[in-house]
Amino acid sequence: MRMNRPLLFPIILSLMLGIGLSIDSEAHAAHGFAQYGDLRYPAGFKHFDYVNPEAPQGGTLQLPNPDRRTSFDKFNPFTLKGVAAPGVSQLMFESLLIGSADEVASAYGLLAEDVTVAKDQLSVTFRLRESARFNDGAPVLAKDVKYSFDILMSKLASPQFKTIYADVKQAVVVSERVIRFDFHRRNGELPLLVGSLPIFSEKWGKSSDGTSKDKLFNQITFEQPIASGPYVIEKYDIGKTITFKKNPDYWGADLNVRIGFFNFDRVSYRLYKDDTARLEALKAGEFDTLVEYRAKNWAKSYVGPKFRDGTLKKQHFQHRNGAGMQGFIMNMRKPVFQDQRVREALTLALDFEWMNRQLFYGQYHRIDSYFANSDLGASYEAASLPSTQEKKLLEPLAKTYPQYFPEKALGPMVLPVTTADPSSLRQNLRKAREILARAGWVYKDGALRNAKGQAFEFEIMDDGGAMVRLVAAYVRNLEKLGIQVQIRTTDYALYQKRLEEFDFDMTTMKFPDSQSPGNELWDRYGSESASTKGSDNIIGVKSPVVDALVGHIVKAQSRKDLVAATRALDRVLTHSYYVVPHWYSPSHRVAYKSNLAFPKPPTYYQAESWILSTWWRMPSDERGHK
Repeated sequence: MRMNRPLLFPIILSLMLGIGLSIDSEAHAAHGFAQYGDLRYPAGFKHFDYVNPEAPQGGTLQLPNPDRRTSFDKFNPFTLKGVAAPGVSQLMFESLLIGSADEVASAYGLLAEDVTVAKDQLSVTFRLRESARFNDGAPVLAKDVKYSFDILMSKLASPQFKTIYADVKQAVVVSERVIRFDFHRRNGELPLLVGSLPIFSEKWGKSSDGTSKDKLFNQITFEQPIASGPYVIEKYDIGKTITFKKNPDYWGADLNVRIGFFNFDRVSYRLYKDDTARLEALKAGEFDTLVEYRAKNWAKSYVGPKFRDGTLKKQHFQHRNGAGMQGFIMNMRKPVFQDQRVREALTLALDFEWMNRQLFYGQYHRIDSYFANSDLGASYEAASLPSTQEKKLLEPLAKTYPQYFPEKALGPMVLPVTTADPSSLRQNLRKAREILARAGWVYKDGALRNAKGQAFEFEIMDDGGAMVRLVAAYVRNLEKLGIQVQIRTTDYALYQKRLEEFDFDMTTMKFPDSQSPGNELWDRYGSESASTKGSDNIIGVKSPVVDALVGHIVKAQSRKDLVAATRALDRVLTHSYYVVPHWYSPSHRVAYKSNLAFPKPPTYYQAESWILSTWWRMPSDERGHK
């Protein structure tokens, strides 16, 4: 199950998957970086191990909408207003470095042939490949990299980029194909972040003759992006379909970091109005593959003639991705959620065991951390106490900011609420009622009320997707406490707009995880981003304790330091009860046509991007022999 918001940071995340940085005491040019330890692949390696370098080329990959978007109104994925077409980011835009999916933190040159980190760690320099070209045939030059950075840092782009690249002072053109990024301070993640910068031409949106047809960046909508990726847009029907075709002049086809990738001549998306229509279209053969996030669908609906005769297959693909945090998100900007005791009480009303048994067919695990399914989380060892290194980070903050420090964060890690024996929902609701009473909320005149007689009421916003029945189950339990909840269902576009404006009480959300978290946490949990509309800080966290711990994560110089800092942050966030945690699956559920083939999955991957970038269609004489 997925409830991802269409954030802009995943654009960066997809470009930097697994990217990290290794800084030596002596500056030197290298083909790649490893943040912790050594690179897996040496200079001149032939290809990544998780691709098929002999994959057949050709054909069309037919796909449905990959997320909750049911329409689109632009090609520009970097501006705040509107909904970008699927596939544009992944198929058209490239970065200086590209991450390795079978390493925790490594990156290799893509547009850049080499990279050099300064001895003082306050700058990084990239040398661009002479062969790098935009899809209009023009070379990718240092001035284009600087232009991309400057635009994304301006008011014309989403404000998320200013948060992500806040510690980057400037981009400097050293020569035609050499670009340097200067930093405000030492931060081991910064070369990785600028290495993942999406690059586009300054000609995008500009008229060839320099007339008044020129558009500001935030006015670019359906102008073909001028970028360096392997595909260009062939045709589209606004809001309904879009088809990309392989650029016959793609510059990077023979690069070692591109061999085995993007094996289809065309990739076509068709957007369906809801999950039911999309699933029925799969059964009718309208597209090739579907990643399923609804447990009930997977258990009950992936049946029919095409599954029986083998035309369609269904398969679990295991992964080692961190699960991150998914749950009912409380908006801290709303007065009703500002008491930590209230938030803790609300977590007790979720009956995961009942949901997993009755609705999920036992397919899920309970989320117990903001870094679930990863050693970065404090719950990696059940009910563990803070380590000595974690205490060194937490104890000074507890003394300096006692009003912001959760009372029990220096104790055992919070265990997930359970209704399994000897616990029960009745017992949990009784405890919740006691906590709410201590917070000044008591049942009176048919509702839970405070001392002023005001009823405890709020709204849960949903976009009408798979969460409706789950929200309803949670609401039933809240009503037993006397809490009045309205379920507000909106269409996707309005849902997105209200999120960007922070105009909601509670909603469902999944925050994507990373094997090497860093600057994106400023946008997600930093105090400054809480007041920046369109930021990833949906919760509205404003805490100097959280800010300090994010700073420690960003500055971590070793994996050991990173783990200590993420676990410390995990304890503070979890004990703050900002989220009613949900569940996760340790595998991807994928249905696909039997004439598709794929390599062995890498260690860390998202199903949609793995399919898009490394699958292929088998020649007719090989079908049935995969």
